[in-house]
Amino acid sequence: MLSSLYIENIAVISKLSVDFSAGFSVLTGETGAGKSIIVDSINMLLGNRVSRELVRKGCDKATVVGVFEGLDEPTVRAISTLGFAIEDDSLMIQCTLTKEGRSSVKLNGQPITKAIQREIAHCLVNIHGQNDNQRLLQKSYHLSLLDAFAELSDLLAEYRIQYSELVKARKELNELTLGEAERLRRIEMLRYQIADISGAGLKPDTEDKLEKEKKRLLSLERVNKQTKFAYKILYGSDRGASAYYIFDRAIASLQSISDAIPDLGGLIERLTDMKYEVMDIAETVSAYTDDDCEDATERINKIESVLDAVSKLKRKYGSSIPQILEYKEMAEAELSKLENSAARTDELDKYIALIESKALALAEKLSEKRKEAAAILEARIIDTLRYLDMSGVRFKVGINQLDRLSPDGLDDVELLIATNKGDDPMPLIKIASGGELSRIMLALKSVLSDKDNVGTVIYDEVDTGISGKTSHKVGIKLKQTAKNVQVICVTHSAQIASLADAHYLISKSDTETDTRTSVAVLDYNDRVEEIARILGGINVTDAQRTAAAEMINEGNNY
Repeated sequence: MLSSLYIENIAVISKLSVDFSAGFSVLTGETGAGKSIIVDSINMLLGNRVSRELVRKGCDKATVVGVFEGLDEPTVRAISTLGFAIEDDSLMIQCTLTKEGRSSVKLNGQPITKAIQREIAHCLVNIHGQNDNQRLLQKSYHLSLLDAFAELSDLLAEYRIQYSELVKARKELNELTLGEAERLRRIEMLRYQIADISGAGLKPDTEDKLEKEKKRLLSLERVNKQTKFAYKILYGSDRGASAYYIFDRAIASLQSISDAIPDLGGLIERLTDMKYEVMDIAETVSAYTDDDCEDATERINKIESVLDAVSKLKRKYGSSIPQILEYKEMAEAELSKLENSAARTDELDKYIALIESKALALAEKLSEKRKEAAAILEARIIDTLRYLDMSGVRFKVGINQLDRLSPDGLDDVELLIATNKGDDPMPLIKIASGGELSRIMLALKSVLSDKDNVGTVIYDEVDTGISGKTSHKVGIKLKQTAKNVQVICVTHSAQIASLADAHYLISKSDTETDTRTSVAVLDYNDRVEEIARILGGINVTDAQRTAAAEMINEGNNY
């Protein structure tokens, strides 16, 4: 359950701390006092979308901290599967929202993602507001309600695995079983494209090599002239004018006097190294001379022809040679698939039959359990609605079988109701008024309360559209629900408030600089005053106080 809530710098709330108790709690106060802000703060705590406008004016950030205690074993186990150890069956969630709209979340001081926050929140709190009443009018919501009541999440997950595989296999089969003419046309096209690319004999570095070769050929005459000259003066002169010859003669001269000057040995060795280095350089330079090649202009024309072919391939298959080659690989894979489609089609036909059989069996099992649960749900909802002063109501869970499998099985579900005797049940959107929707949703929530596996249920103005005796019965139903879970209700109804185990008053006050909201836990006398205020108008009378006290005393008997 939610044991404590701390709010800082949210709307008109500067700092506010509330300790909640188990059982049935109500929040009351004048319109605009800040009750909805507390609900918005809890929504922020649960990871629901909130506006950055929630940050108090003049503040850089807003903070909400919630402490949850007494977590049951399923909740602890569910949170543990997300990778978080829970100690002492309690946890703390802290949320921060900046004025720029950035948010951060911590679980027991450890940063977590929004996705994890929502997963954990789903195990902790269920908030029911007026938007849920409108959601109740959406047919798509009805199947999920029935499945929650029937506790079909595991079976539905198992079915959806098979259904997903079935959809995937059918898609592949459909791609394979295109019209025969289309298949043959595609095969012909792929063969042409593969041959078109293969004919160029491309490698990833082909273009780079050709460009370098083209650049060399364009300078070939100049290169040959200078490399020949360099070779000649280094090594190849027949008249003894080469550097090699000069080194060789110098070495011979020094060797002839080495007996007279022994120190010349080192110089002779150095000159010898230089002579061979000159020879090596000359031979390396000579290798760049290309006298034996065909005409350079003809070779350049051939290179440009290849580069032009590459350019055309780029326009058709990719912006670079690696992309062209990647396209070729994809085309070869598709061609192989199409050419072998007959064998793969037979294989898929058998696989689809198998998966479809499994999915159908699971869908039929879902249908069976839904029908069983629908009968029980109908009876419980009718009992609850009749208790809530809808005496002539008829409530039905309409289940129609689809002609094909869907992501949810074979069932199309819609909640139907007749609020007057003799009427046929019709869709909610055509029948129910605002007050009736509130009671229907309350009936559903109360019936589903032991299925949600959450410790706290919050009702935001569940009394919308109802009053008097019906409000009193709504309060009794909430009090009964609070036997199993913590119930917190924001209400304007004196009848509901009088039944609370704990009563919190939300009030607003003005200072010289701003407006602030505060919360107070009411004792018996304060509760009498607050309920009398709700019953009365501007001035509270003794008669209203007497009535309020009687309501509280009567509420204590439930």
